[in-house]
Amino acid sequence: MAVTLEQARRVGYTCLKALLRFAFMVANNLVAIPSYVLYLIMLQPLRMLDSKSFWYIEGVLFKWLLAMVASWGWWAGYTVVEWGDDVKAVSEDEAMVLVNHQATGDVCTLMMCLQDKGTVVRQMMWLMDHIFKYTNFGIVSLIHGDFFIRQGRTHRDQQLVLLKDHLEKYYRSRNRKWIVLFPEGGFLRKRRETSQAFAKKNNLPFLKHVTLPRLGATQVILKTLVAPQENGTPAGGDTVIKESKAKGLQWVIDTTIAYPKGEPIDIQTWILGYRQPTVTHVHYRIFPVKDVPAEPEALTDWLYQRFIEKEDLLTHFYETGAFPPPKGQTKAISREMTLSNLWLVGIQSLAFLSGGMWYCIFQYLYHCLF
Repeated sequence: MAVTLEQARRVGYTCLKALLRFAFMVANNLVAIPSYVLYLIMLQPLRMLDSKSFWYIEGVLFKWLLAMVASWGWWAGYTVVEWGDDVKAVSEDEAMVLVNHQATGDVCTLMMCLQDKGTVVRQMMWLMDHIFKYTNFGIVSLIHGDFFIRQGRTHRDQQLVLLKDHLEKYYRSRNRKWIVLFPEGGFLRKRRETSQAFAKKNNLPFLKHVTLPRLGATQVILKTLVAPQENGTPAGGDTVIKESKAKGLQWVIDTTIAYPKGEPIDIQTWILGYRQPTVTHVHYRIFPVKDVPAEPEALTDWLYQRFIEKEDLLTHFYETGAFPPPKGQTKAISREMTLSNLWLVGIQSLAFLSGGMWYCIFQYLYHCLF
């Protein structure tokens, strides 16, 4: 089949645009990430004198970095529409966010749609696969205090011990409030067949759009971060709760990401922008943590039920193009999530100005010393 001139032009334009976007992303990383690291090195005296202020500033810089990632998708036309509960109402409380996992673009989508949720982004902790430690963003996540978890049965017990230690050491000392994890333990396409075989063997529902979640990390987070008087384990009358744990984890936010036609966006698409503008749909459901069972068997059933509900939500979405209305209502209400282009340009400009400033400083020091 002959390629028309118009088709050739379209392909050429797409390739040129992808190349320019990639070049911009590389330049963006080369100035933004080193600047983040250098600012925090310079602020180490503040960390010793006033740790709270230091981590506040670090959180602001972290949010700006995530906004830069969000801008790559936003300017390519990859936008978000939100459904279900309004999570802004609990943005100042401690919450655990459970998300289904389809592709690397899921993380980018969350980076985008949480930008307008108050202080959430700068005070959140991520649980992610250990492989991300070795990406360009790994140094940022290490400094911020995210946890890199190694998958696999042979590592599972050790990783859960490390997670508990990590939460106790960093979560409240750095004033974290939201913690994000993907309980499926991997991408849908990689885990679906194994999950379905496990479900068949154990007489569990057959799931196509999600996989059965794993309990370990969720249980550790609840045990470590929920205050003693909650989660079905009342504190005794003489129990003293430290002020930093007076409230503890208060909410579980069940988050379901849906892509049109079930075609997820990966990080390559997010960066290069060769896919046509796409609206990703994100559904939230908020549960009080006091309604989440503490016992392993009951918690497993509760967690399985959440992903069975996700399956129903996604089935409805793929059939109708919308999520179903909440119980007792006849119509589901969606909310278009928006970002300010002026704000994004301002953050990008600050990154490049910072990069230029650090370059000038090092050039001056080099000439002074040599």
